[in-house]
Amino acid sequence: MWGSIISEWASLLLRWLHVVAAIAWIGSSFYFIHLDLSLGPRAELPDGVQGEAWQVHGGGFYRIMKYLVAPQQMPEELTWFKWEAYTTWLSGFALMVVVYYLDADLFLVDKSILDLTPAEAGLFSFCSLALAWALYEIACRTGLAQRELGFAIGGYLFLVGLTYAFTHVLSGRGAFNQIGAIIGTIMVANVFAVIIPNQKKIVASLIAGQAPDPKLGKASKERSVHNNYLTLPVVVLMISNHYPLLYATRFNWIIVAIVLALGPVIRHFFNARHSGRKSPWWVWGVTAVGVIAIGLLSAAGPPEVKNGALSAQPTLANVEDIVMSRCSMCHAAEPVWAGIATAPKGILLDGSEHIQRNIRLIGRVAAWSNAMPPGNITEMTSEERAILAAYIDAQDR
Repeated sequence: MWGSIISEWASLLLRWLHVVAAIAWIGSSFYFIHLDLSLGPRAELPDGVQGEAWQVHGGGFYRIMKYLVAPQQMPEELTWFKWEAYTTWLSGFALMVVVYYLDADLFLVDKSILDLTPAEAGLFSFCSLALAWALYEIACRTGLAQRELGFAIGGYLFLVGLTYAFTHVLSGRGAFNQIGAIIGTIMVANVFAVIIPNQKKIVASLIAGQAPDPKLGKASKERSVHNNYLTLPVVVLMISNHYPLLYATRFNWIIVAIVLALGPVIRHFFNARHSGRKSPWWVWGVTAVGVIAIGLLSAAGPPEVKNGALSAQPTLANVEDIVMSRCSMCHAAEPVWAGIATAPKGILLDGSEHIQRNIRLIGRVAAWSNAMPPGNITEMTSEERAILAAYIDAQDR
């Protein structure tokens, strides 16, 4: 029991830290993107200043200037924006270990997709994480990233291809988390291995009165732009585990492909607007079409369920038999499944009253998607999912 309780608290605390750090990192990133784009030349600016911006917040006015060379007198304290990114990755990877690696049989493995052991799934996840980052880094350092349009298209197809592969190796939830973790790793590595080291070299050159190598600033800007356009997709992927209709349905990899396209499109709107250019309002039309497409794809249900295959209308008794045999070992006042101390999310399914009260939730996770049982660990059949779907549809008429 204590192992399960410790695991639950570790998950909570790590998730809390991960979310707080990510808020700080994304917030500062978006702020500086906006600030850079909004800087404008003004009269009587000090030598070496590219531009300034005036802002108001909390009842005070702020005048911000960006120096392209070191100011005549360097401040005693210089704030570096890096620990937000590092903490986001460290807490995220620790959370991945606690949730997905230590409980791989529940959240990473789906034996109906591929019969992996928890150790095999964890090793595959870790190795693909490292390999994907290495391939991205090689592409950037060999100059491919300088062809911006081609690199963007190639990077998009690379991530979509990875997603398709992951959905045929891992559970749907595990696949979504894996592609999100890969993008997050690439983003943090950009900060750790390129942006911050280059910034330190630039600062050292300016203090020494030397002209910094322009390649350093160009490389940092390149990685910063990549991070800017990857941020919105990675946020969706990281919260997707709460929404089975995204990850546990038939066309889950196509849903990821749409999300990967919509995120940069939305960022393009804000980048254009913040730079003073004409706002590309067409972005919201494209976004609306994409969101509608995701909704329609999510309604297709899990791959193995075929509607209309039942000979008779299911009854509540049929539903109870399925839930009691496939779900109640965890969703009970005293769960009997090893490692489960309390009913997940406090949802009880150990009686007809509880089943009827949660019938639409059951539909979302076990009929219209195959999120539950996790990894289909209790081997719910396609016929049983069809029975659940048919019963709930009849209740809605």
